[in-house]
Order: sequence, then C-alpha cells, then structure tokens
Amino acid sequence: MGTTVALTLVCVLVCGVAFAGAVFVLMPGARDRSTTASANGSPTPSTAPKPPRPTPSVPESTDEPLPGVDTPATPPPSTPVANTGTYECPGYSGIQVPLPMLLTDTFQWGDDPPYKVGNGNGDINWRADPYKKPSWYMWLHSLRWLGNGIEAGGRGDRKALTHVLAIIHDWVHDNPYSWKGDVGAWEATMHRTNVLLCARQAVLSGMHVSKLPAQYAWLDKALVDHAQFMIVNWSGQSNHGTDESIALFGVGCTLKRPELKTLAVDRLTQAITTAIDPQGSTNEQSVGYAMFNYLLWGRATTALQRCGSDPGTVIDQRRAALSEWLALATKSTGELQQVGDAVKQKPTGAAGTALDYVASLGKHGTKPAKRVAVFDAGYVFGRTGWGETRPFAQESTYSIRYGAARTLHGHDDHMSLTYSSHGRDVLIDPGHSGYQLDKWQAWSKSQAAHNVMTIPSADTASVDTQLVRASITPTWESYSLADSPAAGVTRKRDVLVLKDPDLIVTLDRGQATGNQRYETLWHLAPGQKVTVQSPTAAVATAPGAKTYLLQIPYQQQPAKDGITVVEGQQDPVQGWYYPDIFHRQSAPVVKFNRTGNEATILSAIVPTAPTEAVTYKTRTANGMFFVDLTVGARKTTIRISADGRLTRIS
Repeated sequence: MGTTVALTLVCVLVCGVAFAGAVFVLMPGARDRSTTASANGSPTPSTAPKPPRPTPSVPESTDEPLPGVDTPATPPPSTPVANTGTYECPGYSGIQVPLPMLLTDTFQWGDDPPYKVGNGNGDINWRADPYKKPSWYMWLHSLRWLGNGIEAGGRGDRKALTHVLAIIHDWVHDNPYSWKGDVGAWEATMHRTNVLLCARQAVLSGMHVSKLPAQYAWLDKALVDHAQFMIVNWSGQSNHGTDESIALFGVGCTLKRPELKTLAVDRLTQAITTAIDPQGSTNEQSVGYAMFNYLLWGRATTALQRCGSDPGTVIDQRRAALSEWLALATKSTGELQQVGDAVKQKPTGAAGTALDYVASLGKHGTKPAKRVAVFDAGYVFGRTGWGETRPFAQESTYSIRYGAARTLHGHDDHMSLTYSSHGRDVLIDPGHSGYQLDKWQAWSKSQAAHNVMTIPSADTASVDTQLVRASITPTWESYSLADSPAAGVTRKRDVLVLKDPDLIVTLDRGQATGNQRYETLWHLAPGQKVTVQSPTAAVATAPGAKTYLLQIPYQQQPAKDGITVVEGQQDPVQGWYYPDIFHRQSAPVVKFNRTGNEATILSAIVPTAPTEAVTYKTRTANGMFFVDLTVGARKTTIRISADGRLTRIS
C-alpha cells in the first residue's frame, strides 16, 4: 500500500461502540500522530523469532463452567466501583459472529455477506479484503469478531477456546511487531488489545486456574508488544487516544506493570480537558461521538477505580456537563440530533441525570435546568419546553451550528438548522454515510447536504462562523450568524424560532464580487411528497403530516423557478438521508434559488396538522418590514429590522 493511500486510510478507520444491541461503528477523523518515548521501565517488544503456528490446546476440566464476560454496552456506574485489582473485559462492540461461523473461520461485518477468511483450523488470511472496505478490514484485525468464542471458552467450552486461541496466535505469528506498515492492523491495536485481555481472562476462568499456564506465555508477550505499540503511536487527545489509554491501562493492570498504569493515567489526565470542555462540548464536532465519549470516559473511570487508580474529579465534572449537553441535544422524538457524523440513535441514560430524563421521555431523571443553551464550541440547542404543558414528544426542538471550521467528525454544516415538531422530524441532517472515501461521503459532509444557503458556483471551503448575537425569550429565540465561505463571498443568516405557533423563519443574505448562484436548501425527512404551488410556496405532505415552506418576497422577487425540488439524485449527489452507515434513503430537498451578485432569501418553515392552512401578508412601516402569519387559528407577527434582525412582536 502506498504511503499516501495508507495515510488517507488512517483518517477513516474506526473506533467502535454498540448501542441498544445494534452495531454502531464510530471512527476517528484526521488527527496528528505523535511519537512518545517509552516511559522508564516500559516494556520492549519481543524480538525472539515467532515459533511455528501450533494449535493451542485447552485441557479438559471436570468442574462446572464459570460465567463468561459481559458484552452489552451499558451506562457506566453512577457510583464508584470497588477496587478489585482487575481489569474487566469491555466486550466486543456488537461485532458478534455466531459461534458456528467462527469455528469455520468465517467473518462478517456490517451488511456484507459472511466471508471465509481461514482454512477452518484458525489459519487466517489476514490480507483478505473481499469488499475493498477499510472498515471491514480493520474489524477483521480487531479480533472483536471472536467474542462469542471467547465467552464460550470462558464458560468451559474447550473446543471454542482452543479455536479462538488458534486464531489469536495466528494473528500474532503473521503480524509481528511492529505492524504499523499495515494500516488496518495499526488502527485496530487498542481493540485487539482488549480482545487479548478478554481471551486471557477466558483461559483462567475456562481452565479454573489463577495463573496463566506456561503454554500461553505468548499471549502475555503479545500484550507487551501491543502496549509498546500504543506507547510509541499514541493518537493523542481524541476518543481514539482515550481508547488506547484505557487499553494500555488494562495491560498494566493485568500484567502488574505499574509504569504502564501511570503512563495511561497521565495521558487520560491530559486528554479529558481537551476531549470535553467545561460546558460539556466535545472536540469531535459530532453529537454521535459526544454520546460515545460520555460512555468512553465512564469506562475509563470504572477501569481506573477497579484497578486501584484515582481518576480524580475532572472526569466526573466534565461528564456531568456532557450529560446536560446531550440532554439538550436530544430531540422531542427521543433521539439525539444527527449533527456531524451521527447515526439515528437514542441517548443512553445514566440514573438520576438529565440524560436519563430525556432517554425516558421525561418519565424519570432530572429535568435539565435550561430550555435553550448556546455553547462556545459552536452549538445551539433549543426546545419549546420539557413536556410541562404538552406531551414531551409534542414539543419542538432545534439545533444550529456555528464556530470553528470542520475537523474530526464534523461536517460543513455552519448556519445549518435541524428541526423537529408535531412529533416528527421536519428539517434533517444527512446522517452518517460511513468511511468510504467516495462521492457519498463527500456529499454528506458538504454544505449541500445541510440546511444552509449554499453558493454552488463558488469555490467554498470550511471556515469559522461567528454567532453575532442571540436573544432568548419565553416564546421566541433569535440568532444572527456570519461568515465568508469563499474568496469575495459573504454569508449572513438570521434565525427566528417561535413557540405557539411553532415555526422557524430565516433570512439569508449572500454577497459576492461577481455573479453567483445562491441556493437556500431545506432537507426534509424521507417519505414526503413535495408540491411546488408557486415561486413562493411549497407544501410537503405525508400521512398525518404537513409542512409549508414559504419563500416570502423581501427586497428581491423570486424568479419563476425560484423553488425547485430534488430527491434521490446521484450525479451530482443530492436528496438522501442515512439513518446509519449501512443504509441510504431518498429524501426531498427544497431549494430556494437566486442568481446575481447578491441574494436575499426570506424563508418560513411551518409544520402543521394535516388540516391546517398557512397564510401570510407583508407590510412596511417606519423603515421596517413585517410579516403577519396565520397558522390555522393562530396568528403572529414578525419584524425584520434594517440590519436583518428578526423579532417576534405578537
């Protein structure tokens, strides 16, 4: 593999976690690699020649089998755990190949068909890559697909334990230290380390011994190699680096190497303040990864406590702030906002927290103190309420993005909105298209996949976006944002979010030194039919749902083709939605269009009951523009100031 290709793949391979019993794969984005010198007393890689590939045998046992290791992804304990001096097997991230398949050396990941990677005796072709997918290849090298066999072996199944140990030994034999030249093996190191630790525990429990038998000394030697690899190739202060530090700590705990534990704790101490800021925002630019980080740092705390290390107070403080952040990032539908690389998922609650409140749809836990929050890291999360005066699911919720340019798992989504109302998603993010470097990933991360004013005729880039001002009142919120996405091009967006009637109004203004194409995009949930009624109005309908999308004339008159609709388009890609990385659905995109040196586009997104109608009138008074909106039987008036600020006045 060429150096350029390998380095590219490094940026898209994975760290994974399973939520609610489904395979939910998370991956690190581009990051700097740092090389750290070994700590004093740290292990050195084994240099002895690898022995021939034997099939390890497991002696018969007449005792009752002991319990195996747990695999579900569960919330971390809310109270400290006892110091047992042990490291607990963290499970296998939902990558569960059935035992009969495993025993025939058959591997499966995602939605690809099972593939026989070995000869049936544990001799695996570690260069197999039948589907040309970096994720598939990395998960093969993670060894997490051996989980069912390891668990069975821990319960006393001699055949299963013999076979998984043969596969693990085969990996060790065929991939000697250092395996950095193979990007899949490299990126899988922390996952594989945990599998080696789980397998070691299964040997002890399955054989009813307290000390690793001499015939498995190669397993401890492999753990030393993996520890050294993570010391030298630490991924830094990202979720990937955190996972590595937990695995390094696990090796130190298991092999009684205090210097490894100390180094791991030092790295975790460095990483926590970067991974989660004091307001609870993570450095990943993704709501999905924020949920992952919440669970990940809970696992770190538990691992340290269980093996006698003090995690300190900062992790708990930052996780508490993140719990509140995630609660605010939960939609009225009970799912997390799909902002950044995020699949459709429900939050995982921890007893008594705000996160527990939203995970239970307000049935238990602690209601968040805020209804709307603006975070310095570039997020606005708001809602009409927490179910105090109407059912929890009938509240309206929204998100707005701004802040630093895209990095890690972020998208080019600045100024973008998501919106849920009337018990359904109205404006959506594209979701997470996965890790293939293809046109689908390029689109899903682009401005064109989000609810923003785009300038497709300009050479735009990811840039910082300012939140110029914000106003929060009991029945409305307004925000002003600004940036320059291309040379000679500026964008401004003002947003007004209303309660009773629940709706969103935006004013987009683009200005350029030359003629440009401007498109304000509104991505709607799948399964809706959009009818363009005029250059100023479109209506999206689905069973039990209706949404009006109004392009209200303001300063510029929309052209006859001022509204167009795209759905399920492949070249160029437009009009899709990813509930997860394995599935893609067509979804309508409504475009409000302009051409010229500048554009002014005033939009109203109004979800209604199926029988409700929406009408409006405009007027000018004292140099200000007013829109009188009627939604069913409810009326409201919106004012636009000369500087573009949106305000509700009735």
